[in-house]
Amino acid sequence: MIQILPHVLAILNITAICLITISFYQIRQGNKIAHRNFMLTALLISIFFMAIYLFYHSLVGNVKFAGEGIIRPIYFSILISHVLLAALIIPLILVTISFSLRGKIEAHKRIVRWTLPIWLYVSVTGIIIYVLAFHIYPPIE
Repeated sequence: MIQILPHVLAILNITAICLITISFYQIRQGNKIAHRNFMLTALLISIFFMAIYLFYHSLVGNVKFAGEGIIRPIYFSILISHVLLAALIIPLILVTISFSLRGKIEAHKRIVRWTLPIWLYVSVTGIIIYVLAFHIYPPIE
């Protein structure tokens, strides 16, 4: 079962990307209820992702990247930015949602200008890392 968890995580990540993107579209169309529902679903998917991610890495530790040559610094540059921004996005999401739930819409709009692109960046780079580490340069067993 452990072997399928990276693939489950990728599916959850792609789902979050889709939900966040649809939610952004919905708010641009003025549909606040759909926006809220898609964002809350994206948040739940992301919480589920984080729980599985932590469980997976508690069992397997770090997965050694098998790529060699020029791809190594590219991969680790993506990975480092991903990890740093993943740590930042958690409090950003919480503050952004807190503003919205408390009706502080102007504050919500100001912070979401940072939260949205960072959350999407973290999600998309998570997929890039997954594809590189598990498909293009799979771990040597």
